[in-house]
Amino acid sequence: MVTTGDNGFSPAARRQLEKELADLRAQRDAMAPIVGEQERTGDAADQAEVLDRAEAAAYLDRRISDVAAKLEHGGRTKGLLPDGTTVTLRFAPGDEDEFHIVTIPGEDSDAFAVTSDSPLGLALVGAKEGDDIKYRTPRGEATATVVTLKPPA
Repeated sequence: MVTTGDNGFSPAARRQLEKELADLRAQRDAMAPIVGEQERTGDAADQAEVLDRAEAAAYLDRRISDVAAKLEHGGRTKGLLPDGTTVTLRFAPGDEDEFHIVTIPGEDSDAFAVTSDSPLGLALVGAKEGDDIKYRTPRGEATATVVTLKPPA
């Protein structure tokens, strides 16, 4: 079972965010302008390349800021199930499956991981054991019955 770590993230989600932040910072460092690069005047293609790199750097700066803020302020989003919640659902033919709610899908997520902001994750907000829920799928609307819903320890 996934347990909630610092700031509402499971340890796996925290590791994934930390790795993403390190990768983004490495990409940003690799884009740092070479001393005197902006002073050189070249043709329009050279100037366009400098502008493209500046736009890419600005995007990386925004992503770095977003990921760092998420790590600092936490993964609990008001109105969503917390990372690490476990839910068992019964579907129409009587099959039951256990799902794990994750804030950030990643390589540590199993086949039964559901993001908290997905249609199924949103349908579970406020649900209790025994409730019937409806949610959208690529094939149309689906229904299930909540058998168990356990928040993270």
